[in-house]
Order: sequence, then C-alpha cells, then structure tokens
Amino acid sequence: MEPSLNRATTLSGPAATASSTAIRPPLSARALLWLRKTHGWIGLWGAVLGLLFGMAGFWLNHRAVMKIPTSQLREHAQIAVPDPAPATPADMAGWLRGALQQGRDANVTRVEPARKLQWQQADGQPITQPEHWIFTFGGPDRMVQADYWKGNRSVGVNVTNNGFAATIANMHKGVGMPAAWILLVDTLVGSLIFLSVSGVAMWLLMNKRNRRAGLVVLGSSVALTAGLIAWALAA
Repeated sequence: MEPSLNRATTLSGPAATASSTAIRPPLSARALLWLRKTHGWIGLWGAVLGLLFGMAGFWLNHRAVMKIPTSQLREHAQIAVPDPAPATPADMAGWLRGALQQGRDANVTRVEPARKLQWQQADGQPITQPEHWIFTFGGPDRMVQADYWKGNRSVGVNVTNNGFAATIANMHKGVGMPAAWILLVDTLVGSLIFLSVSGVAMWLLMNKRNRRAGLVVLGSSVALTAGLIAWALAA
C-alpha cells in the first residue's frame, strides 16, 4: 500500500479561472465597501466643521425665539486724518491700518461714488454728495468699521466686540474670515454633497427589498423642501 502524501492540490487552467471568479465579490458589494470606507473618511474630515456649523446654524435659525445674548459692545470715535489726507481708498486703508493698530489689511473696502442730490443750494446749484469710503477691519470676534467722506477732516470709527454666540455666527457667515477659511468651508460643502449622495447610494445597495419605501421617504423629503421654498418665495 502506497503511503498517502499530504500535499496541497494546485488548480491550473480553466478550473483556476473559475475558482478565482467564484470567490471575487460582485460589483455591488465592492461598490458598497468603497462607499462605506469613503463615507467614513469624508465624515471624519468634516466632523469638527460640521459640529461648529451645526451649532451656529441652529442658533441662527432660532435666534428670534431663543434670544441668546450676543454680548456685543459697540464703541464710536472720530479720528483726524493727516494733512494732506490720503488721496485714494488704498492709501486711506493703509493709513487706517496703522492708525487703528490693525494686524491685517482691510477685509472689505467699499467705495460709493459721488452723486448729485435732489436738493439745491441757495444759488440754485445742485448739491453733490462726495465719495463715501467704507473700510472693514478685524475678525469674527471684533469688527472695526471706518467711514470717510472724501474731503472731511476726520474718519468715523465704529468698533464692535462680539461675544461667543455672535463670534460663532460670524464664523458661520464668513464675516471677517480670511480666504483660507472660505476654501476650508468649501471642502465642507463638497463633503456634505458627497455624504448626501453616498448615503442614498448605500441605502439603495443595502436595502434592495425596501427600495420602494425608501424612494417614498426620499420623494417626500424633496417635495416638502421644494414646497417650503416655493411658499417662502411666493410670500
């Protein structure tokens, strides 16, 4: 009697191809696995920003009812401009940055052109309103706004110191935030879009028997959202 040999059997040819094809998961399973992994990583990336924007959005949505104190402290002052006065908005913004001891350039510079008013002078000549330059400095916690009418000898300065709630709300709206923050928030927007689409796709792949019920829920959500938007626009 020949001794039995404990050897592994190796398949080759068509049998090996059939075996590898049989153990390979179907396309839907591979797609579901990829969606779940990517969904998790994208959700992890946007977790902190999502929490911040969720808190701020909840407060902004219910601020009339909740009446959370913003702890805003406003101050007003007039500062004299040098002689000669800065000739352009850019020159004025540079001078104001030093005079107001600001660490960054103005976030916003708005120029309202000169225009003729409806009233007239005693000699019948129209009254012309000079150019109005408005500069905004600071961040979400402290806002400094300077108003200058071209030709005046002083600049009006309004300083607003915000509390925690107002600071979070300004971060939510991008008030006083740098361009890098706006780009970071754009990644959160992209993440939310992907999470919405991937969430629906995962549900459809994992609940093949209840797709009709899921489509009813999704359709109801879309109809309710569209209806409320249409009602608000028609008001």
